[in-house]
Parts: sequence; structure tokens; C-alpha cells
Amino acid sequence: MSKIAQQSSTPGIRVIHTQAHASGLQQVPQLVPAGPGGGGKAVPPSKQSKKSSPMDRNSDEYRQRRERNNMAVKKSRLKSKQKAQDTLQRVNQLKEENERLEAKIKLLTKELSVLKDLFLEHAHNLADNVQPTSTENTTAASDSAGQ
Repeated sequence: MSKIAQQSSTPGIRVIHTQAHASGLQQVPQLVPAGPGGGGKAVPPSKQSKKSSPMDRNSDEYRQRRERNNMAVKKSRLKSKQKAQDTLQRVNQLKEENERLEAKIKLLTKELSVLKDLFLEHAHNLADNVQPTSTENTTAASDSAGQ
């Protein structure tokens, strides 16, 4: 295969075409950098303008940009400080609510214990007051009542 270099319309880029022999290979153009340093990434226009024209620190435009930047930084810091204060306040509210609920749980547990003891005491008193009757008396009484 032989290579023929042709200059493309884009500066810094050469297109190399390959010619195929009689074997029937397809021609594929390839892009390669034209010279050293030509293969880097393209710089966005916003970055180019900043590098090509550094701002004069005494200019009004520079002062205005710095002032706007300083105000934005101040606003951002105040916002984050306010968010931290709000979060701390919410944490304290939740702690207080948690303490109230835990106190309520203790009170209800004590109340349950007292009611349970009263119920068991009442159940034992009822069991002691009831006189067990023999099975013979109950069967004889039910037979006589049925007749």
C-alpha cells in the first residue's frame, strides 16, 4: 500500500489517504495532527478570552467583577450559615420531642404495671371467693331441674 498526503482545508490537520492495490481493499481517510502540538484539545471560547486579555486590576470592569464576586461569596456563606442554624434548631426540637415521648412511655409503662397488678389481685380474689362444688352435686341438681 502506498500513502499520499494531502493538505486539508482545516489548518493544522492533514488527511492521509491510502491507496489499495488490486486486492480490493477499501480506502479509508485518516486524520492525523499536522505538526507537533497540533493534537491537543480545543480551548473553549470563554477560556481563550480570559487568557488572551488579562484584566487590568485598576479598571472599572475588574472592580465591578470583584465586587459582584464578593457579594456572591458573602450571600453563599450567609445561606450556608442559615441552613446550619435551621438544622441545629430542628435537631434540638426533635431531641425535646424525643425526651417528652420517652417520659410518656415511662409513665404509661408504670400505669400499665399498676393496672396489671390490680387486675391480677382482683382475679385472685374472685378465685378465692368462689366455692368449688363437687361434680356430683351439680349433676344431681341438673338432673332434678330437668325433670
